[in-house]
Amino acid sequence: MVKALQQRIPNSNLVETNTFYKGKRYTTADHRETIKINGWDFCPVDIMDEDGAVMIPVRGGKHFKEMSVGKHMLGYDSMVVLTHFKGHTMGGLGGSMKNIAIGCADGRIGKKMVHAAPDNEDLESWLKGEPFQENMVESAKATMDHFGKRVVYINVLRNMSVDCDCVGVSAAPVKARDLGILASTDILAVEQASIDMVYRLPEAELHDLRERIESRKGLRQLSYMKEMKMGNDQYELITLSSHRR
Repeated sequence: MVKALQQRIPNSNLVETNTFYKGKRYTTADHRETIKINGWDFCPVDIMDEDGAVMIPVRGGKHFKEMSVGKHMLGYDSMVVLTHFKGHTMGGLGGSMKNIAIGCADGRIGKKMVHAAPDNEDLESWLKGEPFQENMVESAKATMDHFGKRVVYINVLRNMSVDCDCVGVSAAPVKARDLGILASTDILAVEQASIDMVYRLPEAELHDLRERIESRKGLRQLSYMKEMKMGNDQYELITLSSHRR
């Protein structure tokens, strides 16, 4: 899906940043090897913090006045945020907002700021709950404001485990049915619509996802985005039909 979409966007490539936690995407060299192993080398992949980071403003933030992002991000004039919508270990849910909040923040400074993390890998000491959700929203707002109207958000609601894709093959089994793909130029609208669709699932399919989202205070993502005036939570779903030729 990603390859097909990327090939239809002229002069495009994939973008990434290194991780804050130590692993196979911690250094640029290891990250590039992981990209190759997982088959993401079908087009150029820009690890945006390969040459360092740069601060961009967080307008109206109460936690941050600026956020550190991969330096290469400033070289782009637009962004397509293509996101696998799912649960998440720390965020509760991972949609478009979480994708740019963590995905554009550089691995050494920005991600550390969002997690309010000490100089170690003690995950238990990282920020949690509503304060963490608010930090992510402010980080996302920095990137959103940087691109202005030149950004579109696509949430793919399929294979929705309670775990993030970074967990890999040890992710919890998927219980929720596939719900389709949502797209908008409004980040809050697409996130709210995604949550609303998930919360209309039958209890057997919804239970684990809802428990993961609410135990991590994940819905604070939506209310804080609204407070930060990042979009409109009132939306209209327009169904697009495709015809094979």
